[in-house]
Amino acid sequence: MSKRDLLLEIGTEEMPARFVAGAAAQLKEKVEKWLDAERISFEGITAYETPRRFAVYVSGVAEKQADRNEEAKGPARKIAQDETGAWTKAAQGFARSSGVGVDQLYFKEVNGVEYVFARKNEAGKDTIQLLPALREVIAGMHFPKNMRWGAHELRYVRPIRWLVALFGEEVVEMEITGVKAGRTTRGHRFLGQEVTLASPADYAAKLAEQYVLVDPEERRTAIINQLRKLEEEHGWRIPVDEGLLDEVVHLVEFPTALYGSFDRDFLKIPREVLVTSMREHQRYFPVEAQNGDLLPYFVTVRNGDDRSLGNVARGNEKVLRARLSDARFFYEEDQKRPIEECLKRLDSIVFHEELGTIGDKVRRIESVTEQITGRVPLAQKDAETAKRIAAIAKFDLVTQMVYEFPELQGIMGEDYARKSGERDEVARGVFEHYLPRFSGDKLPQLDAAAVVGIADKLDTIVGCFSIGIVPTGSQDPYGLRRQAAAIVQILLDRGWKLSLDELFALAWAAYREQGSGRRDAEEVKRDLFDFFALRLKNVLQEEGIRYDVIDAVLAADISQVGETVTKAKVLMNAVQKESFKEAVEQFNRVYNLAQKAESQDVDPALFQEAAERQLDQAFRSVAEKLAPQYKAGELESALHTLTELSEPIRQFFDSVMVMADDPQLRSNRLALLARLSGNIQRYADFTKLVFA
Repeated sequence: MSKRDLLLEIGTEEMPARFVAGAAAQLKEKVEKWLDAERISFEGITAYETPRRFAVYVSGVAEKQADRNEEAKGPARKIAQDETGAWTKAAQGFARSSGVGVDQLYFKEVNGVEYVFARKNEAGKDTIQLLPALREVIAGMHFPKNMRWGAHELRYVRPIRWLVALFGEEVVEMEITGVKAGRTTRGHRFLGQEVTLASPADYAAKLAEQYVLVDPEERRTAIINQLRKLEEEHGWRIPVDEGLLDEVVHLVEFPTALYGSFDRDFLKIPREVLVTSMREHQRYFPVEAQNGDLLPYFVTVRNGDDRSLGNVARGNEKVLRARLSDARFFYEEDQKRPIEECLKRLDSIVFHEELGTIGDKVRRIESVTEQITGRVPLAQKDAETAKRIAAIAKFDLVTQMVYEFPELQGIMGEDYARKSGERDEVARGVFEHYLPRFSGDKLPQLDAAAVVGIADKLDTIVGCFSIGIVPTGSQDPYGLRRQAAAIVQILLDRGWKLSLDELFALAWAAYREQGSGRRDAEEVKRDLFDFFALRLKNVLQEEGIRYDVIDAVLAADISQVGETVTKAKVLMNAVQKESFKEAVEQFNRVYNLAQKAESQDVDPALFQEAAERQLDQAFRSVAEKLAPQYKAGELESALHTLTELSEPIRQFFDSVMVMADDPQLRSNRLALLARLSGNIQRYADFTKLVFA
């Protein structure tokens, strides 16, 4: 079958950098699905994007869609024909929907029943006839933010200025918002010209001649190579923030790196302030000496060639000088305001309209921190440190520097606290209580900071849940998933025996004292456990735990985070053993019948069989062993103890009729099984384990 290449390019006004890659990926996915749905084969598909365009290049596209030969199943014969053998309305309707006449219907037997069938034969159409429908694919794309322009109804990421749609050397006819598809694309806004493409194969090379590198990886490589060249020429180190690099890649069409300098006196400002100001305001890369010290230079990437770079550098230096002057002013002014004055101002900043101010939040954090310190092994000095950290943890939120750069919260707090005379541990804790801030971030080193961090994150999560803000799908505006994961990480790292149940209660009580929270407490608690179960599931998956083992331990009590993870690891080893499989079979027999019990009240006087007494005695012996094993965290021993019940359970079922005619006997035996099952299920839900 003959093949051609397909090119689709949507040219727009400049898009925000954060939208560019997503737009190209979405177009690629939608075109791929459309081709598959239309039975049009192809060899490969590549996405391209710059700030002014997103495109797909599809290689080896068949010139004709595949023929369709399908067998459609209709109603049963007794419905398709009446007593005389005539076709019923049901059969006639099936024939029409299948595009055949009733004389083309036939019967086949399926599982002993005859059904009417029809064979659909549809010849494939020429691909060029179908491609104009891609207009709907393009127009149907979705973006984080849309806009309208002119009198057009279409809402799109940015106004569409040109369209390229080529199938081989042939233009695909389509029009969107008055823009007709053709073979003409546009080069760099200032350096390039329009380009007429003879075929899709010309696309990348022709645009490169007009100062547009349409492959983002090519732009990324060019930027990195230019940065490395500057490092070699000047003996610098240029640390590359991947997020900033991604943004710069999608801000330019033809990257050229250059450097500039700033007054060395600005180096008196904390490094984080300088780097953040350069990155957030100007998209600059900082420059370091080989020993890691910050140098008074910056590197930026121009969207253009290397002409007049000196003028460009001077312009950037002038802008940066103004930015850094502002930062220095904020930094100096912030230090004139005492911490206690900042704390008073927290009462004027709303945390959430239903949850009070930041000042209210601080008081809740103080309350929960004090109670947690009494439940974990902290020295008295560390407890006092935690108390002070909790009191001043949020004071920097009212500083001008954090107002300008919210991502510096905690960082500036540590610096200002130290300059205000706070102890080093307290100052460090103001920063560390935010840790970890993202996946892979470091954990707090100070125990006191870890306690305050748990209290702070818990306060946000419980508060949001108490007013119905529960993350769904991809929506999590308050970062609750990240904060819950952080609590789990800290608890696992420290090995603290803080139960989630207890933590939820502490945070809930703090809100109740302030009169906040409108949902039912038990309902909130259930939602919180479900929410943290998902965070634990992620942890267990990262540990390589089997899905059925994860389901088994999460179905039990997960209040002790460390205990849950240990149980999963113990079960992972146990499920490999044949003897354990036999024990689980007995556990599950107990569980299945225990569901019929109305209580767990057992009367030993009603035992009639020796196996009943033996099982009851075994249960009591096992329960006596389990209590200290759970308390000591000896969960491997606890599982071994549970398996001691396997043989008494087997003998019980071999010798005892559980569902006896006598209702009293039946109820007593079910109660025995229910009591037994409750202890077994405390470890894990063994019914969820899967054995080969």
